[in-house]
Amino acid sequence: MTTTTLATDRSRSISELYAEVQQFYAGQVRFLDAMQADAFADSFTEDGVFDHRPGADPLVGRAAISAAIRAYQETKHAADPVQRRHWFNMVQVFPQDDGSIRTEYYAVVYQTRPNVSEPMVGPSCFVTDVLAFEDGELRTKFRKVSPDYEV
Repeated sequence: MTTTTLATDRSRSISELYAEVQQFYAGQVRFLDAMQADAFADSFTEDGVFDHRPGADPLVGRAAISAAIRAYQETKHAADPVQRRHWFNMVQVFPQDDGSIRTEYYAVVYQTRPNVSEPMVGPSCFVTDVLAFEDGELRTKFRKVSPDYEV
């Protein structure tokens, strides 16, 4: 049985919490960049929401998130040897009264192709997350990605 709790260990300093969040994001983006759809989806809570496409309905739940990542890989990158790197920076961590953790950060996607030394810079975005602990592990409960090109 999956148990989602919003209670964080209040004895942790903001520095310790910040380091834990950074470690979580470092692992999560590696799953995304390696197109490990199931592992990326598993970094969300069971009922997690991934709202990353302007004008489209958010993805809700691990199965929907995994299916969307897999479909993207199969349609956009099946024959394209591009290496994508998501770069999260300027992360701010805001512990909430209910025990959840709200974060805000900038995200940029870099794309590199074989034999091309300069990466292409993809979308630049502002991201807001709500993180929670599920079965003792940090997970994303809600993610809203707002591309800078959207007004």
